[in-house]
Amino acid sequence: MSKIIKLRKGFDINLAGKAEHKVSDSQHANTYAVKPTDFIGMQRPKALVAVGDIVKAGTPVLIDKKHEDVKYVAPVSGEIVDIKRGEKRKLLEIVILADKTMEFESFAKYSVSDLAKLSKDELKEQMFKGGVWPNIIMRPYGVVADANDSPKAIFISGFDTSPLAPDYNVIYKGEEQAFQAGIQVLKKFTEGAIHINVNGADEVNPIFLNAEGVQVNKFIGKHPVGNVGVQIHHIDPINKGDVAWTVQPAGVIQIGKLFLEGKFDASKIIALTGSEVANPQYFKTYGGAAVKAFTQGNLKQEHVRYVSGNVLTGENIGQEGHLGFYTNQFTILPEGDHFQFMGWIAPTAKKLSFHRAFGLLSFINSSNKEYVLDTNMQGEPRAFVQTGAFEKVVPMDIYPTHLLKAILAEDFDEMEALGLYEIIEEDFALCEFIDVSKHNVQAIVREGLDLLQYS
Repeated sequence: MSKIIKLRKGFDINLAGKAEHKVSDSQHANTYAVKPTDFIGMQRPKALVAVGDIVKAGTPVLIDKKHEDVKYVAPVSGEIVDIKRGEKRKLLEIVILADKTMEFESFAKYSVSDLAKLSKDELKEQMFKGGVWPNIIMRPYGVVADANDSPKAIFISGFDTSPLAPDYNVIYKGEEQAFQAGIQVLKKFTEGAIHINVNGADEVNPIFLNAEGVQVNKFIGKHPVGNVGVQIHHIDPINKGDVAWTVQPAGVIQIGKLFLEGKFDASKIIALTGSEVANPQYFKTYGGAAVKAFTQGNLKQEHVRYVSGNVLTGENIGQEGHLGFYTNQFTILPEGDHFQFMGWIAPTAKKLSFHRAFGLLSFINSSNKEYVLDTNMQGEPRAFVQTGAFEKVVPMDIYPTHLLKAILAEDFDEMEALGLYEIIEEDFALCEFIDVSKHNVQAIVREGLDLLQYS
C-alpha cells in the first residue's frame, strides 16, 4: 500500500548554477574511464586488459577477485591507452580512447513478454556478463550487492534533493519501456515489494507513476529526503540480519536495455552545474567521460574545483578527471584556498550557515536566495563539539552524535544499537556540512561500516 510521508528535519542548500532545462547535442569526450574506486567494497580489483588492447562497449575490463563472476565493462569502444595506478600499485583508472563510431558487444535479446519466462539464474548470468550488476547496491554497507542474497525489498529513489541536483524529468525522459523492463527483471530477485519513492511536492515523471508491479510512495521534506536510505528508514527499516537492495533509476534503465537491446548502454544525460559554469545545462554523453569535454570554454574562471557528483558527496577529480559510474551530475565550484579576514565573525549576508549565530544575516535575507559558496572549510578540525545540530538535519530515528562517537570508540554493540546498519555516508553528509568541529563525518561513517562488515 502506497505511503505519503512528510519529514520536517533537514536543510536545503540553495546554490547558484542550476542547469538550464535544455539538453545539448551529444557531447563526445576523447577518453572515458572505468574506476575501481567508484565501487565501494571492491577490495581486490584486477585489470583484464592491457595498454593497446581494443575493446567494444560491454567488453569486460575489470573484475573484483573476490567476486569474479561480476564483470565491470567498457562504457565505449576504443583502445586502452592508460592503466593508472597509485601507491602500492593500487589500480585507479582504466582509460579508453573512444572510437568515433560506437561498437557494442552482443548479448541475448528478449521481448518484454519473454522476460517473465526467464529464471533468476538466467537473468543473473546475463547481468553479470553484461556489466549491469554493479548498479545494484546492498544495504547495509552500501556496496555492490551479493547475488546470493535474497533482499526483503528493493528501493528506488525517484528524485534527488542534493544541491543543484538534476531534474529527473529531464534526464530520464522517454525511457519508460527500458525502465519497465528493468523492473520486471528486478522483481525476480525479491519476494518483497519494489518501492519507487517520489517527490510529493513536485511534478513526478510518468516513468515512475506509470510503472507496473511497484509500490509508489510520496515523500515531502527538505534534503536529505531524496536519499534512498532515509526513505528505507520510513518504509521498511533495516535491522541486523536484514538485506535490502537499492538501484538508481539510471541503473534500472541500463538493466532493461541490456535485455531489450542486447547491449551494455552506458549513455546518459548529465547535469553540468555550479556557480562557475558559464552555461549550466544538460549534456548527452557516456559514463566515465572526461570532464574536459564539458568545461572547455564554459567556465567563468580557471581557479575552480571539479566535483564528480554533488557538493556534499561528490569526488574532487581535477580538470583531467573522468565522471564516476553512478554520477549524473558534475559540479564546478570556486576553490577556497585563501585566507579570509575575520572569517565567520564578519557580518555578511553572502554566507550560508545552518547555525544562526554564524549566519544571521543570511537567514534574514534567505528567501529563495541562491548562494555562491567556495570550498573554504572556515577552520580546521578541533574537539568534538556537541551542539545538537546533527539531530536536526538527519530525518531518522537515530542519534548521529552518539553513533559517530561509538564508531570512533570502535564499540561494535553501540554501533549496531544506534542504527549504523541503516545509513551510508550520504545520509550523514549534511552533518559534515554543518559540523563546527570540521570532522570528516562521511569518512567516519565508512570506517564504522567497514568495521562491521569485515570484522
